[in-house]
Amino acid sequence: MATGLAWTNAALSFLLELAALAVLARGGWRLGGDGVLRVAAAVALPVLAAVLWGAFAAPHAAYPSAAGRLVVQAVVFGGAAVVLAWAASPRWGVAFLALVVANLVLAALLPQVGTTLA
Repeated sequence: MATGLAWTNAALSFLLELAALAVLARGGWRLGGDGVLRVAAAVALPVLAAVLWGAFAAPHAAYPSAAGRLVVQAVVFGGAAVVLAWAASPRWGVAFLALVVANLVLAALLPQVGTTLA
């Protein structure tokens, strides 16, 4: 039972990460002024988030550390929540953040995906 829930939570985590990248792209588009600047911001924000994620927060990060992972998750997910609150509605931002917090709490409580229970 716990293993199935852990896999479901891991899948939700991946979807939240993809959603954060999409929201950051949308925020970059809304921040930009003319066409070229809009495209540059819409590409740069999610690429920067993905590079930071890969360096510090990914399962096989280049520079793994608990503090680095926490900071990058806070920046990426928090930034996406702020963009949602600004671009869509404060309720969307709060709902996204609540879902992220629930996902992270479950990830801390459930067994790691790929490990077996004794």
